[in-house]
This record gives sequence, C-alpha cells and structure tokens, in this order.
Amino acid sequence: MQNKQQFIQQALSAINQRDYVAAHGACVSLIKQFGDDAQAYFLLGMVHIELLQIQKAIRLLEKSVALSREPQTYAYLTKCHALLGDMPAAVEAASHCPVSRLEKSLALDTVGVALSRVGLHEEALDYFKAALAKAPDNAHFHYNYAVSAKFAGLFETARQAFEQAIALKPDYYQAHFALSDLGGISDSTNHIERLTVLHSKTTDTDGKLHLSHALAKEYEAFKEYDKAFKVLDDAKRAKRCQFAAVEKHYEAIFNWLLAQQPSEINAAQGNPSSQPVFVLGMPRSGTTLVERIITSHSEVASGGELQDFGLAVKELTKTPSNQVLDLPTLQAAEQLSFRELGSRYLERTSVLLNQKTHLVDKLPFNFFYIGLIRRALPNAKIVCLLRDPMDTCIGNYRQLFSLNSPYFAYAYDLESTGRFYKNFYSLVHHWQRLFPEHVRLQSYEELVTRPDEEVRALIEFCGLDWESACLQVENNTAPVSTASKVQVREAINTRSIGRWRQYAAHTKKLETLLGDLSAE
Repeated sequence: MQNKQQFIQQALSAINQRDYVAAHGACVSLIKQFGDDAQAYFLLGMVHIELLQIQKAIRLLEKSVALSREPQTYAYLTKCHALLGDMPAAVEAASHCPVSRLEKSLALDTVGVALSRVGLHEEALDYFKAALAKAPDNAHFHYNYAVSAKFAGLFETARQAFEQAIALKPDYYQAHFALSDLGGISDSTNHIERLTVLHSKTTDTDGKLHLSHALAKEYEAFKEYDKAFKVLDDAKRAKRCQFAAVEKHYEAIFNWLLAQQPSEINAAQGNPSSQPVFVLGMPRSGTTLVERIITSHSEVASGGELQDFGLAVKELTKTPSNQVLDLPTLQAAEQLSFRELGSRYLERTSVLLNQKTHLVDKLPFNFFYIGLIRRALPNAKIVCLLRDPMDTCIGNYRQLFSLNSPYFAYAYDLESTGRFYKNFYSLVHHWQRLFPEHVRLQSYEELVTRPDEEVRALIEFCGLDWESACLQVENNTAPVSTASKVQVREAINTRSIGRWRQYAAHTKKLETLLGDLSAE
C-alpha cells in the first residue's frame, strides 16, 4: 500500500510530464484512501488550471486552504481569480500571500502576473523583484517585471529588464516587440539589425508577427513607412486565415444591436448608482487620453480596461459558449434582471474606487453593451470617442493586439478593419440618437485642438465640478495598461492627427470603403 507521500510524488511526476489524467488519479486515490488532504486538493487545482477549467480549480484550491492556509495555494487562487477578471477576489487572495510569506520564485512571479493582469502594476513590482532575487537567470521573470514597470511609467527600468530577458533568451519574440514599442529609436539606439536577422530565421507565425511589429515600429522612427507597411502586411497575411469566420460573427452582432430600440428606459429597473463613467470607442481612438483627463479629477478613480460588465452579463445569462461576447449571450441578456446586472457590475469593481465618488471603466469594446448599460445603470455616464476613420483604422492595423483574441481579429486585414469601423460608427450613432442625454460622442480632433472648451464640456457632461488638473494630464501618475502608455504621459497635443497619410500609398481601397465617413 502506498503512503501519502508516494501518491504526492506520483502526482507531481505526472504533472511534470503533462500527464494530467495520471496526476488526477493519484490525487483522487490519496483522498479516497486517507481522506481530505490539503496538498492533494492543491495539486488537483493545479491540474485543472492546466486544463483551463478555472472555476473548478478555484473550488479545489479553496478546499485546500480550508484544510491548510498555505501562502502558495493562495498565490494560485490569485492567479485563477485574475484569469476570470474577478479583481476583488484576486486582491483578497493576494492579501493571504504577501511577498514575505512566499518562498518559491515561481509563486512570487505568479502573483505578480495576476496582479498585473488586473491592473495593479505597482503592487506587482514587489513580487517580481522578489522572484528575480531568487531566480536572476529566468528570462520570463525579467519580461514580466519589465511589462509592469512599463505600465507603471518606469520606462528605463523596463528597457533594461527587456534587454536582460533577450540576453537570456535571444528568441524572446514578445520582449523584442515590447522593447521597440517603448520608443526612443535613433541612429545610435535601434535594434533593426538584430531584429532583421532573427526575423529571417523565424518560422513561427506568432513569433514572426511580434518581430514584424517590432521592425515596423523601428522603420517608422526613420520614416521608412513603405518598409513598415510591407513587413506588417506579410506577417498579418499568415494570421488572417485563423480568424476567417470572425467577421461574420461580429456582423451578426452589429445587425442585431442596430435593430434594438430600447429608447424608453425605466430607471427603477436598474441600479440607480451614478458612480460609473464608461469611456469607450474603437481602440487607438483616444479613450486612454479621455480616461486620463477625467481621472485627473479629485473625485474620480481609474479602473483601466475592465472586462467586468461583459463578464457580469455572461455570468448571469449562463449561456453555454466559451465566448464572453456572442449573439446568444446578448439575446439572453434581454431577459435579465437589470438591477441585478448593475449591482453585480458595481460589486465586481468596488475595490477600485479608493474612496472616490466615480470610477472610469475604459474598455473600448463596451460599445457593444451600451443598450444594456443604459438599463442596468441608468445614471451612468457614457463617453464614446470618435476619431478620424482613416487614422483609427491605420492605428488599429499598426497595433499588435492580443494574438488569439477574436475581439481584434479584424485588425489582420486593412479592409476588414474598415468594415468593422463602419459597423461601429453606425452602432454608436444609433445609441446616441436613442440616448442623447446619456451618451456623449466625443471628437478626438476637437478635444486635442480645442482642449480648454472640450475638456470643460466633458467634465460638465460627467456631472463634475471643474478642476484645472483635468487639463494637465501629463501630471497624472496613475499606471496605464494600454497601448498608449507612453503617449498619455505627455501634455495634450495634436501630433497624432493625420498620421494615416504616412501610409497613403497603401490605403486607396480603405479610403474608398470608408467613403463619406472620411469626409466628415
């Protein structure tokens, strides 16, 4: 008969060999023979994390900590809650595994990544530093540390950590891109030769895409826009086929939403809180700038890009698909208790308020949920950015978004990006016609060319008293977890207007597709 430790060793060995069936069997056998065991439940939780069965992993890890409150178990609970976008639960779990109580470098890095995932970059840095103190030769730890440093505005620290990750792992594609994305490219400080050599050797599709975006960033710094476009287009072409069905998926969602007419909102059906301010729109349209403007106000906290509204919809509808945003889920949401939906959203985001009166949620794709937001949170303010269609589409095409997210699948093709923009444009004007008092369509160009007037009007729309700090966004020191992490630390300026013209030799089809929109 095996003893407990033999079962544990059997399970650990199986996990290391990715034989999760054998690992599961060893843990279950231990529990059947000896009764509930904290380590067995912990290892079962780890197995289900690897199988991406996160809810079940949480239940198993919670069983483990009920038996023995091990800091390492709380580290992986933090990870699970962060993967589900549940910030309050992630913060609560992290409180049980402070840096001083975690002995293993991997556990420290795990908590750091989890906190970074939910936007708590400054808190994450302490975990990464401790992980690196124990394992200074781990390239991934240097990379993770650099990412949080970058989002926290520590650009030189980030630069050094990315370089260290590359020194340890020369084909670390994500680190190469992240380093180029920091900017500071010059004749004496660039990586074009190193990137070109690695690019020529790389056959991995996703690796090539990272390197191509890095090269494009560096070519742009030298105004070599034809080279930048070509290297992007070649790499994106290989990725497009993976998302062939996504455009039809979103077309169906847009068409269904455009047919909705929820113009009469019964405020009593929703949660009456006026706490949330939603800033939304296409990516690369100025949403981060507007968030920084509003959160420079003393009464407003920054939530960053929160998934919580969509996750609350999915959680309450209980639709079976593994996608948060799909047509069946939106259709099922019409039958929800809107007060419950609004309350669930507020509960999920309450940890971010920091004793402020309002919270800005700036997830761009919340524009899909405006009709539901209006009914669930009828007193919420909604600001939708509109930027020149050509600048927006080229900005999206140039951006390296999450590679496996269907949200951004349109950005692998320029014309597909244009069609997505046209649908977005129609939808947000539809919402604004239905809810003119609650949805503000904010022109990016007007905002940066006439900031005095536009910022005042924006602050008034949000129901806030005027504070001059809202005009000095460069003084806002809060972390930024978006593609605009460098630009938004500058004063409001007009440099981004008309940037699409740098690529005008490649945009004729897009200009024709956008037609009258580009002339507005």
